[in-house]
Amino acid sequence: MNMKNRQQILLIHGGTTYENQNKYLDSLKNKTPKLEWILSRRDWKNELQDQLGQNFAVYTPQMPNKTNAQYEEWKILFEKIVDLLDENFILIGHSLGGIFLAKYLSENDINKKIKKIFLIAAPFDNDSMEEEPLYSFLRKGDLKDLEKQVGDIFIYQSKDDFAVPFNHIEKYKKEILSANIREFEDRNHFLQESIPELVNDIKS
Repeated sequence: MNMKNRQQILLIHGGTTYENQNKYLDSLKNKTPKLEWILSRRDWKNELQDQLGQNFAVYTPQMPNKTNAQYEEWKILFEKIVDLLDENFILIGHSLGGIFLAKYLSENDINKKIKKIFLIAAPFDNDSMEEEPLYSFLRKGDLKDLEKQVGDIFIYQSKDDFAVPFNHIEKYKKEILSANIREFEDRNHFLQESIPELVNDIKS
């Protein structure tokens, strides 16, 4: 199939962010690595293209310095990629990638139609995020501009998420009344090989 006829999807991965370079270096010095953290594995972000099939084109850019992410750096690359996309593309943000999209669309206008957006295990603010504060990714203001720019909004959160407290989804519910909410019991931080509900929601 011609690439131009495919439904385009831009998927923004997660990451960690620090207040400054010294805090990042301190974290590296104090962190005790575990082999299970670096075991080679494929998760749903790697598998999504195959699961959706040839009618879709899933773009998964490596955002700058994901272990010491800075919003302004991600913003520069994101805008360059969006310029290349056609109308009616779909956005997916996982974890820090989710709050990045929420912040960007609440503070900036995209002059193209966005068909759908998926915020998966996305923090809302710094509430109970002491171990991983959002720093430059923290939003200012509400999410009205996001809601105006997107056709369908989906928010995914699991009650056993170890990184983002479940109560953050309640805050998204209050801010985005039109959102389609997907709550789960046992998906943790959505690191598994497949999210069947996501595939269905993309195709619907």
